Amino acid sequence: MSIRYGLLALLTRGPRYGYQLRAEFEASTGATWALNIGQVYTTLSRMERDGAVAPGEPDDQGRVVYEITGTGRAELERWFATPIHRGDRPRDELVIKLAMAVTTPGVDVPGVVQVQRTATMRSLQELTRAKRVIAGTAQRLVLDSMIFQAEAEQRWLDHCEAVLGTSQETKDDD
Repeated sequence: MSIRYGLLALLTRGPRYGYQLRAEFEASTGATWALNIGQVYTTLSRMERDGAVAPGEPDDQGRVVYEITGTGRAELERWFATPIHRGDRPRDELVIKLAMAVTTPGVDVPGVVQVQRTATMRSLQELTRAKRVIAGTAQRLVLDSMIFQAEAEQRWLDHCEAVLGTSQETKDDD
């Protein structure tokens, strides 16, 4: 999820200052996505430049609050109505790591797969435990997505092992 659109969505609830936006963003994502406060203010500055937000009057403690503009609302509506395209060639570090392991002499590729499998399984168990104590729908959806991604990674690792086994058998037959 883009930070820009997340902040715009939060601003539809009313004017907010940067630290409020950060806290609400993290709460909405079940604290699975830590947001740097500098990133919040940089994004707010860009959105102000683009006309999506406007600084309001400072609150009683002198903090500048931001409000979403009509331009920002229209941009957010377009975002909600547009599907996310994951790209033709995702830059997935694990995929790159395994591709490099397969082509680098002396690398224990099955060992690399096993180390990742163990880490992914541990992550899956932690996510499943965390899901049991989450009450909010938004946080649950975030954790569900992370669980599904970990499960998909496990299936992909199974596939890698099968391909590597077949690849090794072919080399042995030569």
